[in-house]
Amino acid sequence: MEKMMKKWILVSLLSLPFVVNAEPIELRAAGSLKNAMNDIVMAYQQVAQKDVHADFGPSGLLRMRIEDGEKVGVFASANMKHPLTLQSSGKGDNVVMFARNQMCALAQPNVNTDSEGLLAVMLDPNIRVGTSTPKADPSGDYAWKIFAKAGKLQAGAQTKLENKALQLTGGENSAKAPKGRNTYAWVMENKRADLFLTYCTNAVLAQKEVQDLQIVQMPEPLAVGANYGLIVLDDAQADAWKLAMFILSESGQSILADYGFDAPLKQ
Repeated sequence: MEKMMKKWILVSLLSLPFVVNAEPIELRAAGSLKNAMNDIVMAYQQVAQKDVHADFGPSGLLRMRIEDGEKVGVFASANMKHPLTLQSSGKGDNVVMFARNQMCALAQPNVNTDSEGLLAVMLDPNIRVGTSTPKADPSGDYAWKIFAKAGKLQAGAQTKLENKALQLTGGENSAKAPKGRNTYAWVMENKRADLFLTYCTNAVLAQKEVQDLQIVQMPEPLAVGANYGLIVLDDAQADAWKLAMFILSESGQSILADYGFDAPLKQ
């Protein structure tokens, strides 16, 4: 059924008329997609000879901007909830799950931990646990799901983790990393947390900037995956649909896979 739905969506998009429009395509995408989506945009512009203006940020805040009337053609969210919310309010159709991610822990070099001992380290009162901001950024929501799973493993763990978590990124008033810096590398380099819960793809990029950071995989009982959703807004020009098609195509999915995402539509 899922394969048939994907095929139907792609055939529907391919049947749309291609209308020339001088305005750039307005793309809004989750911050965790920035590197991959910038490459996708570059590849698309070479093929389509069409400008794309991309802006990246926490998916929840981007959704609020769209709800407030910001003109957007394509919205790529780090969860399914935000595009489905827009769909339910009549702002678009055909929400597609186009990528998957996983949550990891990014740890300072002096933190002694591995996957098996991660929960005990997170609960250590001397360890500062950083997260993104729930509701504003899906990464924060996924961190809270990890806390909920921890509560099923150890009595009281969920409350302890929620109370100690430092919401350092993804909110409207969160401190911003300098231009060109990876947010999580910057946060960890400045010692604002001992351990930070983020997407594995973010952790890999952070480690490239600050090489002695540790990436710790979630143990199976705490594992949380992230499904990314794509929607084209109702008032978008036809070129926006062409960009969406490219993201869902073999070329777009291959770029996502190169950055560590699970690309479910990749052949």
